[in-house]
Amino acid sequence: MNSPDSTIGSPAPDDSPTGKLQIDTAGERGSLSIDDTVVEKVAAAAAGEIDGVRGAARRVLGVPTGSDDGDGRPRVSARVTGQTAALEVRLSVVYPASVRATTEAVRSHLRDRVHALTELTVSRVDVSVAALTSTTTGTRRVIA
Repeated sequence: MNSPDSTIGSPAPDDSPTGKLQIDTAGERGSLSIDDTVVEKVAAAAAGEIDGVRGAARRVLGVPTGSDDGDGRPRVSARVTGQTAALEVRLSVVYPASVRATTEAVRSHLRDRVHALTELTVSRVDVSVAALTSTTTGTRRVIA
């Protein structure tokens, strides 16, 4: 559950003698919970903002159902518990970018963006690099 602790004013009931705003605390207003799938979508979009990061193929029983050619967004799985989120990211990196530098940039950016957009603290970001992809299309040589 994600619930801000600030107070907010609400209009007084019509029968209020003062006619002024009443101050409600966060507990009186209710609570806000952010589903895992929302965090997954936020994190996938944020990971795609990093240069050199591309998507990864979906897998069924460990077998890719497409190619790791970098189409689409990175795959993200999230688990939200209270005010914290744990992320697992699967992506491909454009060659010749440094895998280590790219994954560190992804970790840092995801922590910042997910916190900024959801106010959840990201406790862990596990990154799996599925493939190194090329930005150029290869030409085939034909041997006759």
